[in-house]
Amino acid sequence: MSDLHVRSPRSTQLLRLATAGSVDDGKSTLVGRLLYDTKSVLADQIDAVTRASVDKGLSTPDLSLLVDGLRAEREQGITIDVAYRYFATPRRSFVLADTPGHVQYTRNTVSGASTAQMVILLVDARKGVISQTRKHAAVLALLGVPKLVLAVNKIDLVEDPATVFANISAEFNSLTSSLGWASEDVVEIPVSALHGDNVAVRSENTPYYDGPTLIEHLESVPVDAEPHRVGLRFPVQYVIRPRTAEFPDYRGYAGQVAAGEVTPGDEVVILPSGVRTTVTRIDTADGELDSAHAGRSVTLVLADDVDVSRGDVIASPADAPEPLGEFDATVCWLAEKPLRPGARLLLKHGTRTTQAIVGTLVERFNEQELTSEPSPESLELNEIGKISVRVAEPIVADDYTVNRHTGSFLLIDPAGGNTLAAGLVGDAIAAVELGERV
Repeated sequence: MSDLHVRSPRSTQLLRLATAGSVDDGKSTLVGRLLYDTKSVLADQIDAVTRASVDKGLSTPDLSLLVDGLRAEREQGITIDVAYRYFATPRRSFVLADTPGHVQYTRNTVSGASTAQMVILLVDARKGVISQTRKHAAVLALLGVPKLVLAVNKIDLVEDPATVFANISAEFNSLTSSLGWASEDVVEIPVSALHGDNVAVRSENTPYYDGPTLIEHLESVPVDAEPHRVGLRFPVQYVIRPRTAEFPDYRGYAGQVAAGEVTPGDEVVILPSGVRTTVTRIDTADGELDSAHAGRSVTLVLADDVDVSRGDVIASPADAPEPLGEFDATVCWLAEKPLRPGARLLLKHGTRTTQAIVGTLVERFNEQELTSEPSPESLELNEIGKISVRVAEPIVADDYTVNRHTGSFLLIDPAGGNTLAAGLVGDAIAAVELGERV
């Protein structure tokens, strides 16, 4: 049995992935292949897929059925929502956001890729780079995705695979370069998800390709969990005051470190009030810590009895952001009802939710031409644009180009509570248009 199929208890390094691509490019089959080749599905699931494949008249298991779980999806042959899959190899663990390929589901691509450290973008070798590929690449550039893999799928179905792969790779490299990716951040791999070529095992059918398999690349690619480092950002989620005989005066501030690092003795500033104090302890359920990095959930104990509440941010004074009452933002509109100037919504940023008013619609982004239309009357479903926003309570946010975690927010329907838009603080559109990916 290959080492690939042995899960190591030491595989603690996590890589967050997302898939993107057009309809019928084979994303579901590729994700099913990844799960199958890493032994991440149960035997009874494989048996069920094998039986379903036989019922469909297929000679081999249809691995797409491992991920297209809904019967309606199977009948239509499409995937209609974002689904999160988990698999592991001896070197890494993976969380994969599998997004649909239909053009009307751009919002799902945004949702799936917003936290991804790498995206696997699929193209059909018979079709090459098409308009939907360009749209996805532009959206991923807006979101600041650090690494891309172009999986040229169905490479076994073209007559001259070496030439086809070379031409698609050259076109895609030109596209990603124009969007601001460095050449070392983009890799192209010829694959056949159906037969497993170059997914987990190197294929003898692609002698023109001497690079890694997809899984080898996923295991080895260096990915910084926080590519744009800033100082401490700690949104306060809860104020903990147990009021017990053992802890009569305890006051701690619980939350997750959104950026940077904190250690006891650090001077910090409470935002938006601007009050300064010092961290005395870092508590967890398992005891005290000497330090806490981005992604760690902890409770901070401060030296002074200062006014801190949910929604406030504990930050490093050296680069603390100025609280924002009005700002420009890039948004992807997710709702059927269009966005128009003057809309009154709720804005959720970190642990703070506040009322917001949309001012002007500054521009609408054309993902195909990488240009903008000024002053649109509205933003429709799946459209991306730059808007101005005014909030009732200031938010403590970094520009998205500085930090993805503290520069993102949601716009919410105050009546129904539905998410209406995903937003990025600042002008991410301008950076992409200039080929300066965030």
